[in-house]
Amino acid sequence: MRKSSELPNELCAQLGEAETFASAVKRLWRENKLAAASAIVILLFILAAILAPVLTPYTFDSMDLHNRLAPPSRAHLLGTDEAGRDVLTRMLYGSRVSLLVGIVPTVISMLAGAILGIIAGYNGGRTDAVIMRIADVMLAFPSMFLAMAIMYTLGDGMINIFLALALVNWASVARIVRAETLKLKETEFVEAARSIGVGKLVIMLRHIFPNCAPSLIVLFTLNIPSAILSESSLSFLSIGIKPPQASWGLMVNAGRQFLYSQPWLSLSPSVAIMVVVLAFNFLGDGLRDVLDPHLKNQ
Repeated sequence: MRKSSELPNELCAQLGEAETFASAVKRLWRENKLAAASAIVILLFILAAILAPVLTPYTFDSMDLHNRLAPPSRAHLLGTDEAGRDVLTRMLYGSRVSLLVGIVPTVISMLAGAILGIIAGYNGGRTDAVIMRIADVMLAFPSMFLAMAIMYTLGDGMINIFLALALVNWASVARIVRAETLKLKETEFVEAARSIGVGKLVIMLRHIFPNCAPSLIVLFTLNIPSAILSESSLSFLSIGIKPPQASWGLMVNAGRQFLYSQPWLSLSPSVAIMVVVLAFNFLGDGLRDVLDPHLKNQ
């Protein structure tokens, strides 16, 4: 017969310890070096964007017409563009625009999609049908064409880009959160909360939403590169950020006419876009492996 003192230890061993944020970070570093390195790369880009005025002696709109299209040198590490502006400086300031456009619309779309998805999944019935049919209509259009149509309607500007990308991306988030909610609302802890009279709003906020958080975190890191690429495409098509403001997509568009003679004008921002997008994708894959309870038990 087992001693009573052994039972708590056995239960603790079966239940395991709740994983904290610090332990999740350590696990990510230990099991997925590529995702950890991607997080460091993203942090470096963010720091470079914040410290842009410190890292370069130039401003993004300062022109030197006597030094137009200069090749890379000690004074201009990535050369100058057709207006004599330092390319590295414009890339540093352009990272502010690209990262901001990647993060802010993603946050807006994630919040809107999560709220609507939880409401639709938990309430069901007509509410679910109305919200999901609207989401289906949004998903029926190619996201890039829908963003272009919204930008042509609203006009240029940073705020309009935020609104366009948020309107394009909320529907996919709502569908994923709705699926999670349909699964969670049948679980024992939600049934127990409902049986003791806990209100719908409290159940959705305190019981369902926190359990959707791991999926939302992974989706957040995967949607940011999509927003960055969308902004770059819109700026490349001249319906996004306007000169003299710096943006990676705008720089690629401006430098394509000099692609054979001064390739650094387009290649430098193109490489920056590629590195940031890959870093966010690798980080999202790593976070999925760490936060997914099914993968943690394998």
